Amino acid sequence: MHKIKSSIKCLGITLVIGALLASCASKKDVVYFQDAKDFETLVSKNTFSSKFKVDDVLSIHVSTLDPEASVPFNLFKGAEEGGFTPQQVDYIVDKEGNIDFPVIGSVKIQGLSPEEVKVLLKDRLSDYLKDPIINVRLKNFTVTVLGEVNRPGTYPVVGEQITIFEALGLANDLTIKGMRNNVLVIRDFNGTKVYNRIDLTKKDALNSPVYYLTQNDIVYIEPNQSAVTSSTLDNRAGIAVSIASLLITSTVLILTRN
Repeated sequence: MHKIKSSIKCLGITLVIGALLASCASKKDVVYFQDAKDFETLVSKNTFSSKFKVDDVLSIHVSTLDPEASVPFNLFKGAEEGGFTPQQVDYIVDKEGNIDFPVIGSVKIQGLSPEEVKVLLKDRLSDYLKDPIINVRLKNFTVTVLGEVNRPGTYPVVGEQITIFEALGLANDLTIKGMRNNVLVIRDFNGTKVYNRIDLTKKDALNSPVYYLTQNDIVYIEPNQSAVTSSTLDNRAGIAVSIASLLITSTVLILTRN
């Protein structure tokens, strides 16, 4: 009886120790920029500039020294409704990559950056306005972070750019079980999905084409081997405990009868 109890106890201790060892992640699995040296100066070669895509929503405001002259180029809704402050109408990039702009008509902006759109509109408006000031802003910039992060979700972006680390910051960083050296970024180019991977443990991540995210990017963090092993061991441990319980019950019944 004593030997049986000792064997079962040893089995349980072995399973617990095995599960703990397998679920531990090493330093190389969780540290960012591992190959960056102390006081090393890193110059990024990334020349990222956000580009407008189909279905983007943007606001465009035109102003000049003569406010009356710029009125026809700014559309507002609610201007004639008493008690309501007029709101400027947003523009949506259509399936052909165009927006319908007041007076000058269709303007193709797909693939252009905000600065390039400003230059284009300023040129198209030169026949109507003198030295116009044009403000262009993307209004539907969101990124989605999924997988092994502490707070997965879709996040709005303020401004014209966001890095992958800033997006992970919005999601409260990766969990200890997240794979940092094989992060997947899914990017949409007008209906075509492009899959890119980035290694966040290397300093060269700063020069990755997905270091800066674009609107509607999806960042997916896979579980690392520690998480997979831990899950497998949890299942096996559950089965082992069930078998051990069955053996103990059977042994007690046999000993009782004898």
